[in-house]
Amino acid sequence: MDKEEVLAKSRAENKNKDVYEQEVLKQASKSAVRVQLILGAIFFVTQIFVGEGINWGIYALVYSANMTTFWVKYIKLHCKHELVWAIVYTILVLVMSGYHIYNLIASSTIL
Repeated sequence: MDKEEVLAKSRAENKNKDVYEQEVLKQASKSAVRVQLILGAIFFVTQIFVGEGINWGIYALVYSANMTTFWVKYIKLHCKHELVWAIVYTILVLVMSGYHIYNLIASSTIL
């Protein structure tokens, strides 16, 4: 295989996308999830300390980013460990979302 064939195959696999740009976007995505986790933790702890109780919706939102990432990775890569993490995060998001919605309904003055 000569140089031109290798380049043509690489372009076809990457659909003319820059490999460096793809790596930067991957790192940016990971950083964004970390920032979400940190902000979620700060908001979660602050809300508890000011006496407003626990807002499970915050963590449901934060974990939904990880859940989505693992589902996409599983669908694209078909790795079993990605499926396991996707299911774990999905359960966390569903439980926290359910609890948050239950708390909203239970404390509602309209219902």
